[in-house]
Amino acid sequence: MKKHLVLVGGGHAHMVTLANIDKFVEKGYRVTVIGPSDFHYYSGMGPGMLGGTYSPERIRFATRKEVESRGGEFVTDRVTQIMPGDRQVKTRSGTRIGYDVVSLNAGSYIPLPETEIPEQDRPANLYPVKPIEQLMDASAALQVLFDEKPARVNVVGGGPSSAEVAGNVWQLARDRGGHMPEIRILCGSGFMGRFGEKIRSRVKRILEKRGIVIQENARVRSVTRSDITLESGQRVDTDFTFMASGVIPSPIFEDSGLAVGPDKGLRVNPYLQSVTDPQIFGGGDCIFFEPQPLDKVGVYAVRQNPVLLHNLMAALDGRPLKSFDPGPDYLLVFNLGGGQGVLKKKNIVFSGRLAFTIKDYIDTKFMKRFQAGETGQ
Repeated sequence: MKKHLVLVGGGHAHMVTLANIDKFVEKGYRVTVIGPSDFHYYSGMGPGMLGGTYSPERIRFATRKEVESRGGEFVTDRVTQIMPGDRQVKTRSGTRIGYDVVSLNAGSYIPLPETEIPEQDRPANLYPVKPIEQLMDASAALQVLFDEKPARVNVVGGGPSSAEVAGNVWQLARDRGGHMPEIRILCGSGFMGRFGEKIRSRVKRILEKRGIVIQENARVRSVTRSDITLESGQRVDTDFTFMASGVIPSPIFEDSGLAVGPDKGLRVNPYLQSVTDPQIFGGGDCIFFEPQPLDKVGVYAVRQNPVLLHNLMAALDGRPLKSFDPGPDYLLVFNLGGGQGVLKKKNIVFSGRLAFTIKDYIDTKFMKRFQAGETGQ
């Protein structure tokens, strides 16, 4: 029987492997990819899609088409459990899929605050910023709202995602030409707290110049359709709420009895291999890299691509694995809407249109490379 490689998720860390599925097939291996959608949306351009800079088609990869055109099988489903003893994964539909080697790029999610109604009936105007495709629906809903009245839009979270979402909501409203909203960022502690003052001050200056309110030490207790209650007891009126309060890896690893890190991500060794089971690999937001904790940024997932490709093939072939080197300091650019950005590379920090132009160039080049089906080797 042919050895079977199963890829869980079509995210950034699996891009090069997906583009090389035909190489696995040529060696006589079966490849199955399990994902929740036929498409995977690039998170780095998500805020730009929200603001109307990019169409959904420009920021997504046709995962099913890519997999099937290269001889693999694509299954639309979500993995809910990994069973190392049986060498199987179990999906939400109840299907069990066997594997010889499995790689997990299952992403992360944003936990919702307590609501006054069951979670499955959460307010229709409450949007977590992940999965990224939800920003497409949020953009359409906001445009209707802006035509109706001066809306109150709140963004819960004090990190870069909150800043990018708030800035692009402002751009969407400006370009729509309807009522301008009142936009507020509710930070659990300090705004952009893990970044230096050079970055924080530039981001704040751009947002506050547009009338966006940044409220610090405003930890959220609960959210309803019409208001947000803070732990201090203060109530904030809302017509539309984004949750951007930080990501948490999928709970499937801990639920499956696999070793996890402090963030509950799959604990992997230098080979991006589970410390619990050598036939399990992983990359991207959902892992905890044991040699050194990594920021939850896409650049590491992209850098993991060639190592995962080599190690998945090597695990099937019975050859030695390669270790992953996270590499040097990475370029960081925030898209704050309105053609404005903030860039950091080592000790260099600047803001303005040039910063956004650099980000747009890099992101667009990345998309074209993989939408065109290049291997990236």
